[in-house]
Parts: sequence; structure tokens; C-alpha cells
Amino acid sequence: MTTEATTAPSAHGADAHSDDLPNYLTHERGIRSWMTTLDHKRIGLMYLASIIAAFFMGGVMALLVRTELLFEGRTIMNADTYNQVFTLHGAIMVFLFIIPSIPGALGNFFLPIMLGAKDVAFPKLNLGSFYIYCFGAIFLVVGIAVGHVDTGWTFYTPYSARADNSVIWMTMGVFILGFSSILTGVNFIATVHTMRAPGMNWRRLPLFIWGIYATSVIQVLATPVLAITLLLLTMEKALGIAVFDPAIGGDPVLFQHFFWFYSHPAVYIMILPGMAVVNELIGTFSRRKIFGYMFVAMSSVALALLGFLVWGHHMFTSGMSEYSTMVFSALTFLVAIPSGVKVFNWVATLYQGSISLASPMLYALGFIALFTIGGVTGLFLGTLSVDIHLHDTYFVVAHFHYVMVGGTVFGFLGGLHYWWPKMTGKMYDENWARVAWLLVFTGFNVTFFSQFVLGSQGMPRRYYDYLPRFHNLHMTSSGGAYILGVGFLVMAVMFIKSLRSGEKASENPWGSAGYEWLTTTPPHPHNFHEQPVITRGPYDYHLCTELELFEGHHKDFVASEAE
Repeated sequence: MTTEATTAPSAHGADAHSDDLPNYLTHERGIRSWMTTLDHKRIGLMYLASIIAAFFMGGVMALLVRTELLFEGRTIMNADTYNQVFTLHGAIMVFLFIIPSIPGALGNFFLPIMLGAKDVAFPKLNLGSFYIYCFGAIFLVVGIAVGHVDTGWTFYTPYSARADNSVIWMTMGVFILGFSSILTGVNFIATVHTMRAPGMNWRRLPLFIWGIYATSVIQVLATPVLAITLLLLTMEKALGIAVFDPAIGGDPVLFQHFFWFYSHPAVYIMILPGMAVVNELIGTFSRRKIFGYMFVAMSSVALALLGFLVWGHHMFTSGMSEYSTMVFSALTFLVAIPSGVKVFNWVATLYQGSISLASPMLYALGFIALFTIGGVTGLFLGTLSVDIHLHDTYFVVAHFHYVMVGGTVFGFLGGLHYWWPKMTGKMYDENWARVAWLLVFTGFNVTFFSQFVLGSQGMPRRYYDYLPRFHNLHMTSSGGAYILGVGFLVMAVMFIKSLRSGEKASENPWGSAGYEWLTTTPPHPHNFHEQPVITRGPYDYHLCTELELFEGHHKDFVASEAE
């Protein structure tokens, strides 16, 4: 039996193929139209602009930290200023950039299109989530302006309970940001359940959707725990209620339990979207169906659920019973299995694939390499005897960044390069994109691999000064940070030039079988003129000819499927 798909006809004409900005950017002009928009694409672009601004601020502070550590003693700032700078680097990067980056920007833009929907389930709630994000960010910035927060991004008690009251501004900012995460998660879950196009069953969902869906589950279930924890800390500081400060009868270890019960699942809020993007890149640039589709999909769900069980491995040195630490250690090894499933299935997909090393694929391959290093080094930290030596050293800093930057940031950059033509209607210079990737990949490894050696030799993290024997490795790490910064600068210039004078993007420049590439470029303001009907999976390259892939075929939203 052969079924034909219904869809949006191609919007050929001046609006669809002009050299100006995309029609969903220009069909209503003015700041007011942006501030009141319910278009998920515009909201995604506003998230993108906001998180790039946050990334710039966090990145500048990272360079300041590495500059200070170029030499022993004071280089450019004193110890108090150093503590404030690395605190703000961590808080901005985690709460304003990494957590909202892929779900807020790329998820908002592409999740409805991939589902064949005209928008998310609750468009007004979607806009409200963005405003809540901005409101929380303002609180964080006020915390920077009115005082000095030097607690680290974890706000550990009892120090944070006794520190300057600007901590209240920071914690309230994170508290507010949590509502944005929760509401976005609820919106995405409702959209996936209720707005899938006809013919799109759970086995035809793009793996990007599976990853965002699993992330949304974690956001809804885990974020309230952090919100309550920070609210209790604020009440303790403002009202003197004994919760965490031992001087008035509180328990600081309780804060760690609460904080990491959220923050370890939050690691998967950060990494699952990056994995979700890599699925799309691996499928497109190897021209193969993702090997073990359902295993990859279910591994996202498994990570979301198992992530709630392993928070105690951050606390092996906090005085827990030996039996508790043994259980958490075993669960830590268990949670590595779903991640391993993804990596092995990606490699199996690449095997004998028709691989194209376009810049998005370079970020995907970089993700696999760096995330694997991050995952393997995590097993060292999950081993009780080894963790005693490595706890609170630079080994932990390197592991964290290989997972978060090598994972989430590389996934975000890969997705940004991949979907840039669809979002803007413009192509970027592929040669400069590869130069930027080389600088970023090289700079990242020079910066953080040297920190594995620093940590294994006993260099503690968060220290303003260090012994002479660590000097060469700190110099190496700081040099890598400068290379990394140059790579991001090249990338920024490349994207700006693309917007100003880039070539017009074709309908499907990568020849992807993904649903989002079979709409017009740029997408129609309502995504489709008619309701699409799905008749094949998003990675069924064997059902499409190369001509069909690159031309887009709008009149058939998806290719016909013979059964």
C-alpha cells in the first residue's frame, strides 16, 4: 500500500527567497512585535540572543580566571576578586547558558516543526517562560552589581549562609530561573504528547525530540528541589531560621544532599540535549539510519530516571556511611551504561556510512571524543578509593568541563552550525567554520587535559595561588584558554558576516531526511500551510533519492512509503 503525504507547498517567491532576513523575522517589524510575539521561532531566537550574551560574559570571566593563574601569586587581581570571578563564571555558565541553551533556543525553534505542529502547546506560557528567564537573569546581574558573591556556583553552606547579603540576590535569581525551566519542560511534554502530526508515532519521533522530552521530564521533577533548597537558604539568611548553618543548629550536609539531588539530574538537563543534537548530525552526515533507534531513544529516558539515584557520589568525603557510599558508587557505574549505549550506537551508525566532514559533523565527532573522555574519567571519580585522592582537585574541574563543554557546548555549536541555514536563510563560510572548529577543539583540549594532570598531582580546585611545581601546567592550561577564545571570536565574526552578506541557503543544504528540512527555508510563520502527514521515519535515507533530499520536496512533506 502506498500513502501520500500532505503538506505545505513551497513558498516560492519574493518573501521566501529574498536576500533579506527570514519572513518570520520581518512579517511584523518593531520591538513591540518581538516582545509580544507568540511565534515559537521568534522566542527561540530571543533565547539564542540571550544565552549568547550570557556565554560571552561567562567566557570573559573564564579568561580572567586563567589569566590570574598564569603566574604564582597575584597577576591581575587579588584573592577576593578571584573568588568572585570564578563564582560568577560558574553561575552564569550553568544557570544562564548551559541549562537553557539547547532546549530554550534550538528546542523552541525546531521541536514544533519536527512534530509537524504550528507551535508549542501553550504559546503564551512559552513567552512567559522567556520573560521569567530574563527576570531571573536580572537578579543575577544585580547580585554582581550590589555586592560580591564568592561562594562558588554551588552556594555551599555554612559559608553562603554567613556571607554578604548579595548572595540572596543570586540565589533568588536562580530560584526564578527554575520556574522558566519547569514551565518550558511542561510545555514541551504537552506538545510532544498532544501535537504530533498524523502518522507520527513514538517510533517515528526524531531522536532530538526524544532527548528534549527526557530533559523536560528532569526539569519538571528535579528543579523544584533546587528551588526549595535556595528558598530555605534565603530564609535562613533573612530570618535566621536554622536549616543549614551549624552555628544556629542547622546541618550543612543536608544542603549538599538537597543541592546534588537536583544538580546531578541537572547534569543530564545539560548533556541530554547535546546528545539529542548529535543524533541528528550523525544521521545526516553519515547518510545512514541511526543504529538501534529504540535503544538510543530509551537510553535518553534511562538517563533521565537513573540520574535521580546517584547524587551521593558528589559527597563521598562528606561523612556518609560506608554502605551508602558503596551503593552510590555502584549506581554511578550503572548510570554509565545508557551513555555507553549512545556512544556505541553512534559509532555503529558511522561504520560504513557515507561520511561528510562538514563543520556540524566535526562538532558531532568532537562531542563523541570529548564526552567519551569525560565519561571514562567519571568512572575514576565514582570509584571510592580513587575519589578520596581526586576529590576537589583540578581532575574534577577537567572532568566536569569535558562533559559540559565537550558535551553540551559542542552539541550546541554543532546544532547551531547545522540549523543556521534553516533559521536565517543564509549560509556561512564553511572554510572559516572549520578553522574555528580546529581552534576550539585544540584550545579546549590544551586547556582541560592539562588539568587532569594537575589534579592527579594534587592541585586543589578553586585556589587563587599554587606551588611552583604546578606553574608549567597552569601556563599550558591558560594558553589553551586563549586559543579557545580566539576560536569563538572567529566563529562569531563568521556568523555575523553570514547574516550581513552570506549566500542564500538552499532548501536542504545538507541533504538531510529530517522532517524540519522538508519545510520551506526559512520556515513559514505558521510552519506549514496545511497539516503534514508523516509516512516514514526521520532517518529513512533508503526511501529518498539524493535529488529529493537536496531539493526539499515541499509538496510531499515526507517521502511516500511502500509497505
